[in-house]
Amino acid sequence: MQQLDNKVRYLLDRLEIQDKIALYGLGQDLHQPDADNKNILEQWNELFTPDATIDVTSLGLKVFTLHDYAELMRGKDLKGGGLETPFKAWQHLEGHATVKIDGDTATSLALHHHTHETRDGTANLVDAGYWHDDWVRTSEGWRIKSRRHQSLYTNTFPVIPGPNFLKA
Repeated sequence: MQQLDNKVRYLLDRLEIQDKIALYGLGQDLHQPDADNKNILEQWNELFTPDATIDVTSLGLKVFTLHDYAELMRGKDLKGGGLETPFKAWQHLEGHATVKIDGDTATSLALHHHTHETRDGTANLVDAGYWHDDWVRTSEGWRIKSRRHQSLYTNTFPVIPGPNFLKA
C-alpha cells in the first residue's frame, strides 16, 4: 500500500506543478497592455516564492527578484509602463513540463512560446525556448524558488496582410 500512496502523491504533485506552470502565461495574458488591472502578481504569487529569482540573462537582461521582474513587465508599482509599452497585445503559451520530484523539492523543464504584437501593428515579437525551474513545497503548495529562461530564438517578424477570408 505504501508504494501506491507514493505513486499517488507523485501524481498529485506533478499535476499541481503542471497547473502552476500555466500561471506564468495567465499572469501575463490576463493583464494586457491597456487593461486597467496590471497586477500580474495576482497569478504569479501563486507560482513563485516571495524571494524567487528569475534569470533572463539569455535575453541580454539580468537575474531579477520577483517584484523587480513584475515591474520590468508592468512598470513602477505595476501601474503601467515597462515592457508592455511597445506592445498592444500578447499571448504566452507555457508547455507541458518534464518534472523530477525529490521529497519537498523538484525541478522542471517546460517549453514556452510567447508572441507579442507591436502597438503600431507592423511587427510581431516571438520568443521561444525553455523555462528551467527549481521548486519547493510550501505550506501553500508548490512554488518556484528560481527560474531560468533559455532562449531558442527571439525574433521580430513584419506583419503582412492575412488570408482573403480575413478581409471580408
